[in-house]
Amino acid sequence: MKHVIPAMLLIATAAIAGPTVPMQALDEARLLPVVTRNLHPGQQPRLALSLPGMTPLFLIGDDPLSTVWLRQHRDALKTLHATGLVVNVTTLARLNALRTIAPALTLLPVSADDMAKHLPITAYPVLITDKGLAQ
Repeated sequence: MKHVIPAMLLIATAAIAGPTVPMQALDEARLLPVVTRNLHPGQQPRLALSLPGMTPLFLIGDDPLSTVWLRQHRDALKTLHATGLVVNVTTLARLNALRTIAPALTLLPVSADDMAKHLPITAYPVLITDKGLAQ
């Protein structure tokens, strides 16, 4: 949650400044590092859930398992219009390295500790859709 407020302030500042300020000009480095203490890289059991209206999201980190998973699933994630939350990443260079793997996807640096309290998620990478959790 502590990372959400600065992000909203940065977006609000860009909106006030006018449309000439591109979104990438926002200083994402100020949001980093992102640390999610309640999740870790590993196996996440598939789980059927009913989440009507849920926009597809996926959680990854800056780790070898997430990197391989992102390479394997980037086309399917693009088809779903899924947004990626990078839940553990230390630097802007590492975040951009993940973006290079899947340039058509949106990857945002966000802690998922609050999400992990409300959904039965213990590990990432994981895809969350209106039908449940899948890896």
